[in-house]
Amino acid sequence: MADETGHLPRRPARILKATVWSLQGLRAAWLHESSFRLEVYLLVVLAPLALWLGQDGVERALLLGSCLLVLAVELLNSAIEAVIERYGAEHHELAGRAKDMGSAAVFVCMVNVVLVWGLVLGPRWF
Repeated sequence: MADETGHLPRRPARILKATVWSLQGLRAAWLHESSFRLEVYLLVVLAPLALWLGQDGVERALLLGSCLLVLAVELLNSAIEAVIERYGAEHHELAGRAKDMGSAAVFVCMVNVVLVWGLVLGPRWF
């Protein structure tokens, strides 16, 4: 969304506001989304492993980045679900499809984690 000056660089105050809004979103996800909390717990375990097991910066970035991507997509999935719930709890085919697709996106990211970790670390162990 453009601010009052269009798409010019934002002033420090606007950057601070955007940061506060982002932190509010993370807090809301933590408080209201059990899947997000579980994925954060997994990140707490996997992040140190990624930094320790990665042999160089690229490997570390791949291992850690794949995990962070799951969190980002989970946030988007939770946002989709919140908007759908806002408009009513009655079943609608399109609402169900949107929720299923959001869930599928998280699943694809989790498969990506398994593939990245397997492709990076697998050749060392086999």
